[in-house]
Amino acid sequence: MNRTIVIVALAAALLVLPLFTNPYWTDVCVSIGLYALLALSLNVILGQAGIFHMGHAAFFAVGAYSTAILNTMYHWPIFLTMPVAGCAAALFALVVARPIIHLRGDYLLIVTIGIVEIVRIALINDVGGLTGGSNGIFGISRPVFFGFRIFKPLHFYYLVWGMVGVSLLLFYGLWRSRIGRALNCIKEDDVAAEGCGINVTHYKLMAFVLGAFWAGMAGTLYAAKMTTIAPESFNFMESVIIFAVVILSGGSQLGVLVSAFLFIGLPELLREFSGARMLIFGLAMMLMMIWRPQGLMPPRSRRYGVAALLEAIKARACAAAEGNAVRLADDARTAEKEGGRA
Repeated sequence: MNRTIVIVALAAALLVLPLFTNPYWTDVCVSIGLYALLALSLNVILGQAGIFHMGHAAFFAVGAYSTAILNTMYHWPIFLTMPVAGCAAALFALVVARPIIHLRGDYLLIVTIGIVEIVRIALINDVGGLTGGSNGIFGISRPVFFGFRIFKPLHFYYLVWGMVGVSLLLFYGLWRSRIGRALNCIKEDDVAAEGCGINVTHYKLMAFVLGAFWAGMAGTLYAAKMTTIAPESFNFMESVIIFAVVILSGGSQLGVLVSAFLFIGLPELLREFSGARMLIFGLAMMLMMIWRPQGLMPPRSRRYGVAALLEAIKARACAAAEGNAVRLADDARTAEKEGGRA
């Protein structure tokens, strides 16, 4: 109940926040929303499945460049490119994850770091003459929704945070589903999960592909907002920030939102102390890791109605016993009648 009140209050605050901020801070909130969207997509891979993945900026880049190419060269509308960008990122994730998914821990982490660097270098080298090299791609059009052109920070604020709201609902449903339970089991102990009959490789690939699909669609929103993209916008530090947001959050969706506000909004608030703001930020992170290593808001433990289940089993057993007793009594009476006739 308390968490529900917090969620409703947070949603109401986000809804009215642009009414009390200037365009600069509205734009900062748009950036926070984009990082929250990326962190929610990574949370499926890292927070739910426990896969150490620090190459999420690669999927973000694939989505953004897919949108930019389709829009500038083939004049596709931005919203039409969004599912295509997500599918392109998901396909790329499937191709690169299939041979490395069996790796664990630090080994997988190192490989995913290599993936994001390979993508960045490929974009700089202008693969296929499509990516524009180090200059990137210019002239990406603004999204149009039923004739309404989205171009102001206020418009992008509601677009991005609306996407975040949809993501929260969908990923909450995933967490409560059979797939979510399987991913949590893999996170705790993948050997035990496999022993219980869970196809670990299948579910890990599913988490990778789903997280990449959502990151690709976030890339569409980024490209539409900036109208210009370049390889340096998707460097290794972007992956580090997204990874750190999820780690600091503890793995819960609400924690991801709070962590995104702290990671992206706090440095902006400390901009007046430009000489020491990163020192203050780093010190706060160190204290956080010491005093709350489980993260800001770890997900609640799953609760199962064991007592109610036992009562149901007991009632079913009693009903079955009564039914057996009735059948035995009927059989005995039938036998007596047949014996009397004989």
